[in-house]
Amino acid sequence: MKLDIKPPLPPMEARSVDEIPDGGGWQYEPKWDGFRCVAFRDGEEIFLQSKAGQPLARYFPDVVTALSALQARKFVLDGELAIPVGSALSFDELQLRLHPAASRVQKLAASHPAIFIVFDLLAATDGKSLLDTPLQKRRGALEAFAKKFFPNEKQIRLSPATTDLRQAQKWFKKVGGNLDGIIAKRADAVYASGERTAMVKIKQIRTVDCVVGGFRYASGKRVIGSLLLGLYDDEGLLHHVGFTSAFKADEKSALTKKFEALKKAPGFTGNAPGGPSRWSTERSAEWEPVAPKVVVEVTYDHFTGDRFRHGTKIVRWRRDKALRQCTLDQVAHREGKSLALL
Repeated sequence: MKLDIKPPLPPMEARSVDEIPDGGGWQYEPKWDGFRCVAFRDGEEIFLQSKAGQPLARYFPDVVTALSALQARKFVLDGELAIPVGSALSFDELQLRLHPAASRVQKLAASHPAIFIVFDLLAATDGKSLLDTPLQKRRGALEAFAKKFFPNEKQIRLSPATTDLRQAQKWFKKVGGNLDGIIAKRADAVYASGERTAMVKIKQIRTVDCVVGGFRYASGKRVIGSLLLGLYDDEGLLHHVGFTSAFKADEKSALTKKFEALKKAPGFTGNAPGGPSRWSTERSAEWEPVAPKVVVEVTYDHFTGDRFRHGTKIVRWRRDKALRQCTLDQVAHREGKSLALL
């Protein structure tokens, strides 16, 4: 029997909420810091699909090999691709996998094998779809599937789940680094492909004081597009850790004049945009250094790989804050080690 489900399958998505929902009827799971992936197997054929519906198998041949080694010949699994380095997950290593050269991908896979953290079973071993089956039953089927087929497989792992709010709250305290937040799903809901109706995500929002070490102009315009943020290490080097760009339109002119007047190399004395960071993009080198004179407090939700994973939002300008108080130890403890959950 062939699989009832064929790629591409838009994965079920979550909407953001401020607090972990209570009141019963919820299943809670860790939200891992990785790449969303739906894995299809139909006999010898294995297809890895990204959240956007694109093929991923060429970038994760090690996961394809691990899935091929499972005795189950048919299945569709929903989960997260991640790469452990030591006791933590490395998003940098995931980014490196998206490389055009197969030889480079193979070398990376040999150096740091990826894992597939599975949290849902969408088609069983008989090929029949479970999309219309309530989550509670799908979870039971997944746990039975994992017990039978995952026992000795280190690269394919079952993600934990609980209906206990207190356990979810304990996981939430570990958010940062490996964990990107908490996911809550309605236990009685079917798999809503491509929708955000029965699943929510909760992230911790924190604040940190940063030094502005540079800025970028907006694309095609001579006004501020983003401010580049830095934190000092123990040796007094200022490292680029992220950016903020949520400015009001009527603020940009004044901010542009302010930071153009502060232009001065080098800006960052440690890791700089376009430097050794693996987060670099084509625009990384297109930035203007400024003298380290301005401190800004920003909100962030995730710090990993020595930088903010997402853009930050300005809370206030800190004229009262000494530059050297803006240190990496404000966020270093957020590089959480949560692999023990697996």
